[in-house]
Amino acid sequence: MATPALAAAVARAGGLGTIGMCAPAKLTAAIDVVRQEAPDRAVAVNLLMPFAKPTHVDVCIKHRIDVAVIAFGGDASLVAHLQAAGIAVIVLVGTESQARTALDVWSADGVIAQGNEAGGHLTGHTPARSLLPTALAVAGDRPVLLAGGIADGSDTRAAMDAGAAGVVAGTRFLLTHESGAHPAYQQRLLHSDKTIATTLFGLSWPVRHRVVPNEATRRWCRPDGTARRLPSMLNAKSSALARIGPQDADDRAILRLQRASLPIFTPAAPTKDVPDHWIERSALYGGDSAQRIRSVISAADALTSLRS
Repeated sequence: MATPALAAAVARAGGLGTIGMCAPAKLTAAIDVVRQEAPDRAVAVNLLMPFAKPTHVDVCIKHRIDVAVIAFGGDASLVAHLQAAGIAVIVLVGTESQARTALDVWSADGVIAQGNEAGGHLTGHTPARSLLPTALAVAGDRPVLLAGGIADGSDTRAAMDAGAAGVVAGTRFLLTHESGAHPAYQQRLLHSDKTIATTLFGLSWPVRHRVVPNEATRRWCRPDGTARRLPSMLNAKSSALARIGPQDADDRAILRLQRASLPIFTPAAPTKDVPDHWIERSALYGGDSAQRIRSVISAADALTSLRS
């Protein structure tokens, strides 16, 4: 959902807009869009490592992005390769062990401490405010950004008062006009009364994701949110599909094949160009902060709300 339009809008408003994972050719075009629409602002790219290929890294280096956010993988050589090209590297972490690896072993420039209440792909089980002191102790003088449960300015102030250098607010920006999310998906988030952490949407990538419930989760998840036996078994054997990856696939074609009645669910989320009812067969990523967000607004207004 982190489209070039959203990244550019956040950058123009003074934030660090981050381009989401996409095919290398599309990534090149996305970087150009942000540069054109937000000149003199930093360009950041999210490298989702289960799906990232060497060509993604090559594009980032060739086009001289400013910040690379590494998530769910990586190593010291990758970090050093990006840093040698003048790119700051921030690593998403959800545990003390992950933070120590990123900072002490890989020598990353900083980390995003992601709490369990965050939406989408989860790195740990610890709430954000409990994880922050641990990450800060490991980081020393390197910056720690906090993700998870960030809905408004009071959350930003609390995080920064506790030592965070800034915040990451994925769900707040998913609920903006510039987001790539389907309007019915956005409305489901706005009217949700709970989220669940589940492994259901794990075909090609069997990890936990935080989502808003839909027909798929009601049919195939246990009361605690975990996927039932059949989809769990299918997902556990599907990791090799990540070599293809969502950046090379047509999410619309993938979602057309999915059904709430079948136990096969990929990480694909419903974008603006799919039918409304497809939200029942796809991952509705969202954090607990959605329950405190009341409307879809512009990215600039969202950034203002996080500062006020």
